[in-house]
Amino acid sequence: MLTRRLTLFVCALLPLVSSCQRGPTRDRLSENHLPRVILWAWERPEDLEFLDLEKFGIAFLAQTLTIKGSDVLFNPRHQPLKVPPGAKLIAITRIESQKITHQPTELSDEVRTKLVERILKTLELSNVNAIQVDFDVVPTERAFYRRLLEDLRHQLPDNVPLSMTALASFCVGDRWVSDLPVDEAVPMVFRMGTDSDPIKRLLTSGGDFKVDLCRRSYGVALDEPLKTNFAKQRRVYVFNARSWTPADLAVLEERFGL
Repeated sequence: MLTRRLTLFVCALLPLVSSCQRGPTRDRLSENHLPRVILWAWERPEDLEFLDLEKFGIAFLAQTLTIKGSDVLFNPRHQPLKVPPGAKLIAITRIESQKITHQPTELSDEVRTKLVERILKTLELSNVNAIQVDFDVVPTERAFYRRLLEDLRHQLPDNVPLSMTALASFCVGDRWVSDLPVDEAVPMVFRMGTDSDPIKRLLTSGGDFKVDLCRRSYGVALDEPLKTNFAKQRRVYVFNARSWTPADLAVLEERFGL
């Protein structure tokens, strides 16, 4: 008890010391031996049976959940996804709310429970090793999202990784993600709009993200190459604007030294 009180006292005095952040130090994605490069497979037909499973994993859009009033609308994946036997799969749930739909939403306990239940169901899909949540939260939704992730982590089996996507700006000047109960926050270093130039300058000049959870992976796009030295110990999630082909993988192998 005395040790715990001393730790809390030090953290209160030194709030910017990384060791005092409440975020988890555990990385279940690494514990589950997911490949370094993960292909994002969105809502389009994908035949990935040609993948080398030692080099590539797959994060696929499993469902989209739209908050409308006090209800949650469920839209499952419609396009076929072919993967080789034994592929490491991450099931993605896309959450959409008032920012996307321009409809009034109710960020209530009931809505949060419905979302959590739907996300947990993706674990029932074949060969799913981890869960990823994609939610473009606005500031007024952050507290709701935090509670949702806390509920998810509490109800997931302890060995199942929980990942989230994050705007790159969250990882540079906005630290609200620093203590979320996730194994990683994947900074989306593409299609960044007005944040694009300063963040790319930061990374290409040898700088890095300030938040520990954002220093476990990168989120990049095949058609928007980033000229930087990617840290070898981090996962790289790659977005493709079209269906994946063997030629695309050859580009990735050269780009990331696979």
